[in-house]
Amino acid sequence: MPDTATAGYSNRVDAGGQLPDSSFCPPPCVLRVAIPTPLRRVFDYRPGTDAPPGGWQPGVRVQVPFGRRRVVGVVVECASHSDLSLDQLKTVESWLDAEPLPEDWLWLCRFTARYYQHSLGDTLHQAMPVLLRQGRPLAGRVRKHWRALALPQPGDTRLQRAPRQAELLAMLAQHPQGLYSPAILAQGFSHTQLQALVDKGLVVCTEEPAAAAPPATEQLLAEPALPLNREQAQALGAIHARLDAFHPCLLHGVTGSGKTEIYLQLIEAIVARGRQALLLVPEIGLTPQTLERFRRRFRVPVVALHSGLNDSERLDAWEAAASGRAAIIVGTRSAIFTPLAQPGVIIVDEEHDGSFKQQEGLRYHARDLAVARAKHHAIPLLLGSATPSLESLYHASRGNYRHLHLTRRATRHAPARLELLDLRGRPRQGGLIPPAIEAIRETLTAGHQVLVFINRRGFAPTLACHACGWLADCDHCDARMTLHRQPPMLACHHCDKRRAVPAACPNCAGADLRPLGSGTERTEETLAALFPNIPVYRIDRDSTRRRDALEQTLAQVKRGEPCLLVGTQMLAKGHHLPHVALVVVVNADAGLYASDFRALEHSSQLLVQVAGRAGRAAPPGRVLVQTLHPDDPHLRLLAAHGYDPLAEQLLAERRAAALPPFRFLALLRLESPQEEAAMTLGREATAMLRQWLANHALAVSCLGPVPAPMERRQNRYHLQVMLSSARRSQLHAGCAQLTAWLENCPAARRVRWSLDIDPQTLS
Repeated sequence: MPDTATAGYSNRVDAGGQLPDSSFCPPPCVLRVAIPTPLRRVFDYRPGTDAPPGGWQPGVRVQVPFGRRRVVGVVVECASHSDLSLDQLKTVESWLDAEPLPEDWLWLCRFTARYYQHSLGDTLHQAMPVLLRQGRPLAGRVRKHWRALALPQPGDTRLQRAPRQAELLAMLAQHPQGLYSPAILAQGFSHTQLQALVDKGLVVCTEEPAAAAPPATEQLLAEPALPLNREQAQALGAIHARLDAFHPCLLHGVTGSGKTEIYLQLIEAIVARGRQALLLVPEIGLTPQTLERFRRRFRVPVVALHSGLNDSERLDAWEAAASGRAAIIVGTRSAIFTPLAQPGVIIVDEEHDGSFKQQEGLRYHARDLAVARAKHHAIPLLLGSATPSLESLYHASRGNYRHLHLTRRATRHAPARLELLDLRGRPRQGGLIPPAIEAIRETLTAGHQVLVFINRRGFAPTLACHACGWLADCDHCDARMTLHRQPPMLACHHCDKRRAVPAACPNCAGADLRPLGSGTERTEETLAALFPNIPVYRIDRDSTRRRDALEQTLAQVKRGEPCLLVGTQMLAKGHHLPHVALVVVVNADAGLYASDFRALEHSSQLLVQVAGRAGRAAPPGRVLVQTLHPDDPHLRLLAAHGYDPLAEQLLAERRAAALPPFRFLALLRLESPQEEAAMTLGREATAMLRQWLANHALAVSCLGPVPAPMERRQNRYHLQVMLSSARRSQLHAGCAQLTAWLENCPAARRVRWSLDIDPQTLS
């Protein structure tokens, strides 16, 4: 923590970092700056003699001394005084923005920090592109466009002694619309030659933004919209009825019901009004296909924001959205922090997906922030899913969201029903039993494609010694190491520790080491042996590490030739695979009896989503679900009647158990290399909090500390304290007190801790 000689700090900030809004203030004044630190406070600085052209305002980035470092912070308040005397304050070294960062972005960061009980400085830091964190100006890259004005007339001597310039001019003349620099340089010409032609008046050079350049035509659509069926038209009409107000809608449609076409036509209406649309998708793998479809449909600039971009590309897209040039922004979870010049609609596709929750650092939920942001801007919000989260269904049942139903597929093919296959007592090959293998053979013979779903990558879940029972445990975690064949190794998927596959048992020196269970690699190997003339494509995190690997594989699949797809949940959502006629789920039992109360909800959503890949075109699809528990009542209900009746039953169980969405949760996580240190801090924190809650008569329960479901991970012991309340305001008051106490507790500096508001998992 810096001393007061480095920077003063203001106590005018709550636990979440919320500050009063402030406008321009003339010097002299005190600048309250949010610094990227875990500390939930802001720091006072004196402004320098050099002020930004627009004056000091909240949202201006500054470079300031902080301890022994120089850091980039954001001005969040201009004040006339400080708790410290002015001569105790350090001075801002320089300002980085002539104009403040977008106001809507600053508001969202303030809200996020307050709601999730997080440092405002760290929230601002995480919410901006990397280059802005480093002090780069908010300006996108430009590209140069070169166009020939005219060819020299006879007698013109300007190119008489410059044959390469003459060749370059002739090439440009063949492209009346002009060329960009990379295309010209690729032909062996140089910038010097281009500039010489400009100086001679033969070529004109213009600069355009590298991202979201203005369209050459005013036409909105590049291809016509598709006709809507009656249900789609009714849903779109309901959303259109309130385009100028906060209007949250839950679009609840079966897989293949045409939700994306509704998104496209809704965005068409928004863009026609001169406003912007923000579309959030759960996985980076869905972004390229979504972008392709949007760019085919619209003639307006469409930009992407996701972790696969480099720093320059991300800043280009961010600036294009902030300036208003980009009409449509498609991105993953972090794209919720993209500033919009003219916000018109926010769409969250597959809103139930757990990928929208950030599990480290700033633990925000993009879907929930989308709700808050849409309400702030007074714009429509559309949440789409075939398997909505129980929270969204609860809000829809109470009338907080408008509930729109799509019960039919756009292709009029009925969704495939789940067929349960009993695994008990049956031999398996690569996790597959004979009836499943026979169904695969029949489907391939008929000329169709098959998707084999197994949500476990690697060759096998672990390696075991058949002689003594030794198992390949991770040295750093309470978990088994997964056996991989490509390349051969043992890997822990929790701490990423890796080691070579032993030649003999480390316990008894026996040579009979056998893989236990099946992963994607083993299933791929088995299917390749069973069907040697059929291509097998494996899609998981390991096989798609290379950029564009997923798109290339899916492009081969979409040719329609018979093939086998082996994949994890990466294939379970969003992908349109019209030639898949059969889906085989290798093991459906993973989430049935897990310790997390959301496990059954998430596993049933995953089953329905992966089942939705089958039968999206002719012929009708089949879904075979292998299970050791075919009599489980939840699984039978899902197979017989689908997701909706199961969701109703789960909501009733949640109500009886006083669990979300009927109560609000927060989870304090503690971790330390010394178990006793984490346990001691947890006991002291809960004792303090229980006393404080009793003194203030707040109905907040405090459970713990207890070991986490995986107590030891990455060689650290993990403990948890759960806070629960029927009122969100009381829960947040308790969380604010807890974080304030932990920040001032000396013992807490030796234990890593974090507070998760609305946790999506208890692990």
